[in-house]
Amino acid sequence: MSDPIAEYLEWKRQGGDLRARAKHAIEARFRELLTEAVQLAEAYKEDFGTALAPPAAVTSFKFKAGAKKAVKKAAAPVAAKPAAPPADPKVTALEKQLAAARKKLEAAQAKGAATKNLEDRIYELEDDLRLATHTA
Repeated sequence: MSDPIAEYLEWKRQGGDLRARAKHAIEARFRELLTEAVQLAEAYKEDFGTALAPPAAVTSFKFKAGAKKAVKKAAAPVAAKPAAPPADPKVTALEKQLAAARKKLEAAQAKGAATKNLEDRIYELEDDLRLATHTA
C-alpha cells in the first residue's frame, strides 16, 4: 500500500501549481477586461460628451485615465503682456451677478414676461460695478 501522507502531499503540490496558474490567468483576464472597459468609457465620453455610470453594484471602483499625447498646435508668438493685478473679489462678484441678471433678462424677454425689475437690477449692478472699478 502507498503512504497516505505522501499521496496527500503530492496532491497538494499539484493543486498548488494549478491554483497558481489559475490565479495568474484570472488576473490577466481581469486586467484585459478593465482596460477594454476604460477604452469604451473614454470613447463614449468623447463621442457623447457624458461619462458612463458604472453598474449599481460597483460603488468604489476608480481608475486613472491614460495619459494621452496632446496634439499641440503651432502657437502664434505671444507678445509679453504685463501681469494683470489680481482681480478684486468684490468686482468679480458684481460681474457674476451682472451676467446672471442679463441672462434672466434675456429669458424673461424671450417668454414675453415683465422685465422692468430685471432692467432696474442690471442698472444697479452696472452702477455698483462702475463705482467699484473707479475707486479701485
